[in-house]
Amino acid sequence: MPRAAVGDDALRLVVEASPSAMLLVDGAGRVVLANTEAERSFGYGPDEILQLRVEDLVPTRFRRHHDLERQEYVAHPSRRAMGVGRELFALRKDGTEMRVEIGLNPITIGGERFVLASVIDITERLRGQEAEKAVREDVLRRSILDSIPFCIIATDSAGRIVTANPAAESLLGYAQEELVGRWITEIDAAERARYADGTPALSRVDGDEAEWTYRHREGHVVPVAEAVVPMDVGDEPGFILVAYDITHRIEARDRAEHLATHDSLTNLPNRGLLVRHLDAAFDAADRDRRQVALLLLDVDHFKRINDSLGHHIGDEMLVVVAERLLSWVRQYDVVARLGGDEFVIVFEDLDPGVDLDRRIADLTRAVLAPIVVHGYELAVTASIGGALYPADGDDPAALLKHADIAMYQAKAAGRNGVRWFEHGMLDDNNDKLSLSAALRQALEHDELSLVFQPQLDLGGGGVVGVEALVRWSSPRLGSVAPDRFIPVAEDGGMIIQLGGWVLRSACAAVVQMQAELGQPLRLAVNVSPRQLRSATWLAEITDAIEASGIEPKQLEVELTEGILIEDHGDVVAVLDALREVGVTIVLDDFGCGYSSLAYLTKFPIDKIKIDRSFVQEITSADTDAAIVDAIIVMAHALGMTVVAEGVETEVQERYLRERGCDEVQGYRYSPGVPAPEVVRVARAWAGVS
Repeated sequence: MPRAAVGDDALRLVVEASPSAMLLVDGAGRVVLANTEAERSFGYGPDEILQLRVEDLVPTRFRRHHDLERQEYVAHPSRRAMGVGRELFALRKDGTEMRVEIGLNPITIGGERFVLASVIDITERLRGQEAEKAVREDVLRRSILDSIPFCIIATDSAGRIVTANPAAESLLGYAQEELVGRWITEIDAAERARYADGTPALSRVDGDEAEWTYRHREGHVVPVAEAVVPMDVGDEPGFILVAYDITHRIEARDRAEHLATHDSLTNLPNRGLLVRHLDAAFDAADRDRRQVALLLLDVDHFKRINDSLGHHIGDEMLVVVAERLLSWVRQYDVVARLGGDEFVIVFEDLDPGVDLDRRIADLTRAVLAPIVVHGYELAVTASIGGALYPADGDDPAALLKHADIAMYQAKAAGRNGVRWFEHGMLDDNNDKLSLSAALRQALEHDELSLVFQPQLDLGGGGVVGVEALVRWSSPRLGSVAPDRFIPVAEDGGMIIQLGGWVLRSACAAVVQMQAELGQPLRLAVNVSPRQLRSATWLAEITDAIEASGIEPKQLEVELTEGILIEDHGDVVAVLDALREVGVTIVLDDFGCGYSSLAYLTKFPIDKIKIDRSFVQEITSADTDAAIVDAIIVMAHALGMTVVAEGVETEVQERYLRERGCDEVQGYRYSPGVPAPEVVRVARAWAGVS
């Protein structure tokens, strides 16, 4: 049908009357009829629009697809109502695009097929929907911001606050209306970096969380973790500051730092903090051409107080000594505790050549006067070693070492005295190096031997085990006591080699002993901290068991409480591994440490040995050895076996038997003897109850 004919019939009147844009398109896609609303919507005149194909009214990027779809529709026409997947983009004459919704109706006129398209501009509708969505999202965002527990503050690009959530009000003590309009720097307790114009340099912050401080309305400082993120605030650039209170984190960190740098008993600085302080003191002395004096004070016979009166008395005495030292020194001097009964005093800012003897004499009078603890008057003396910076050492380690050498010289001179470091004292220290070299040679030339101290079962009276003890007889030095060469082996790195030799030799000897006796024996070996931390030690244990043929349950590993105190995690892992092998774990010298009871439940311990100092307190049948009684009851309640060492008298044995002690060892039964003698001792005590 020609376009004019189409325009003359009644259809034009219907199309023109429609409130939406109407287009009649022929099978080739040409516009043959358009109403006034279509001309207005697309921006064409009546004649212009009739010169177009329908694809001319579609943006270029959609034309090919539209042409294919139109051809498919012409081949298979159907009525498509508005809103059925027909939201499209249309192209106006001026090149602008509009979002439209299209309804399609196939029409046949004079035998020719046409498509009547109804086009509605939905741009405003979509804007309204988007506006409603934005309002809903804004309400949701506001709701989230108001309920979130973090302080959230929005500022403009210059750092002036434009809004804040309730958490910010709570954190800072201001109402929201009081915060709005303030500069962010008004709530800061620290000075932020600023640009040249004075505005805070918030744009320099990369959004990562950092610690900062705000000032509460009432004036106190609030530590926070703060993140600053650039963000448009409204239509303008600005920043969002998200923060939360980290007061508890700071307090916990300070507590952890204090615990890591201070002694738990006296609250004095420990060795780590002392070294840091000495570094700073040395720098100041170099700058001002002054000197620093370091005194190492060791309380004389402190172990006797612990052994005779108990560790609680010894601890309280140390606390009193610490308090006296703090009250005696100058404000800028330092008092530290190295551990045990050793204290350090650091005198700073001293004139070169100053005479400190008078001050030290005053120290001994003021600090080392008798101390009364729980009704006991304790006479306190100390051996003091002194060293000067820079003359006696140019770093903290050297100065501490030389003061320690001087202190031992004071002890060797009869205690209760002072010795200043002299370089000749290093000769004595070198003797230890000579002993270390001799011990290394002894390990290579089989100068070491083993003795075994029997352990008896109090119930049956027979020998049930032995403790292996190492001895050294040197062709040049003679008999060297274990308490002299074992520390040297520890310090010189030979303890692992020595301990391995003891373990292998003792296992082999026990196999021979029990073969002669015709009964199994348990073997106890002592373990040093270095052995316990050695990567190969567990393998050495299993190798010694396999090589000798003893049962794993026959081997007992004795460790001191000091090993447990020094390192919890690694020790537990090693002890658990030993337990899996079947080896028995024994806690030696129980009662000598500061926290013995606590460690019984923290570590996998099978047996405890009561320290000989407590057994020696049992002097008669009427003795009330409360500590011994408590240890036995407590150990049994925890399913542990109890061994008492240092038993020398029948009275002690009877007391221990009546209290239910399981096993004993000591000079009453036998000192440490060579392996063949163990068989004789065991046979002699067989059947003795």
